[in-house]
Amino acid sequence: MKLADIAQRLGATLQGDPSISITGVASIETAKPGELAFVANPKYASLARTTQASAVLVEPDFAEIAAATLRIKNPYLAFARAIELFYQPPAYAPGIHPTAVISATAKIGENAHIGAYVVIGENVVLGENAILLPHSVLYDNVRAGKALFLHSHAVIREHCVVGDNVIVQNGAVIGADGFGFAKQADGSWYKILQSGPTILENNVEVQANACIDRASIGETRIGSGTKIDNLVQVGHGSDVGKNTLLCAQVGLAGSSTIGNAVILAGQVGVAGHCTVGDGVIATAQSGIPGDVESGKVVSGYPAIDNRQWLRVVALMNRLPELLRGLKNPSKS
Repeated sequence: MKLADIAQRLGATLQGDPSISITGVASIETAKPGELAFVANPKYASLARTTQASAVLVEPDFAEIAAATLRIKNPYLAFARAIELFYQPPAYAPGIHPTAVISATAKIGENAHIGAYVVIGENVVLGENAILLPHSVLYDNVRAGKALFLHSHAVIREHCVVGDNVIVQNGAVIGADGFGFAKQADGSWYKILQSGPTILENNVEVQANACIDRASIGETRIGSGTKIDNLVQVGHGSDVGKNTLLCAQVGLAGSSTIGNAVILAGQVGVAGHCTVGDGVIATAQSGIPGDVESGKVVSGYPAIDNRQWLRVVALMNRLPELLRGLKNPSKS
């Protein structure tokens, strides 16, 4: 594809030879002649001067470099769109594999692709253009909107509700029992029935081996546009807002309330019954034991303001030096 065509499709301003032929996309570090790369993080800006890429997606005010540039406000998003120009994901033709087990009471929308050994339970309602890959399972009374995409071994449990354009990746479980037990007089644990469904609103994606538990009463809800990474645990009765990111190994204890446009980075933990406001960012491995106001950036455990946490870490690195000064004040 000619560079001029790519610039036109992405809405980018081209600086360089419009006739350059681009055959694929690659990272700034590994790109070869004929490939398109991008720079969105200033950390990699210096690599743009030495890259072998034939062209680089950059911000409008990026310095001139030897390679041709496609200048656009959000080069990372543009690169994501550029990938789609060169890679076509597998296509799944409508049809039902003969090994699929589908209840007679289920209602399957038009143009569905139902793969091998898929199981669809009683009274399921499945919208049009669904793709259910091998060994995925819909328990009884699931209601799903248009264009549901279940990858192999994904499971949606009984009475759960999912909206339009929901993607559930391999091994993810939607609506498994919440972790609820009441202690009895003899010290044993009595299992609390988990009666409430999990609800995924439109355009939610749940990635591999994540678990979103059903509620004991009420519901567990994931807001529209939210993306949930691999190995995330959402506890029963939690409410996660719209366009929020829960990154790898995040854990939400039961009845957590997470606002809109929140980013919880890898391995962040949120204690039960806590509220995290809109737009909060929690850096990796932060522990949140209490409520967090909207718009805050927090770090550490217990999570505090990120700038204060950075000062604390810097001070910790100086503790040996400060201790020596206390022991030998005349040498400090």
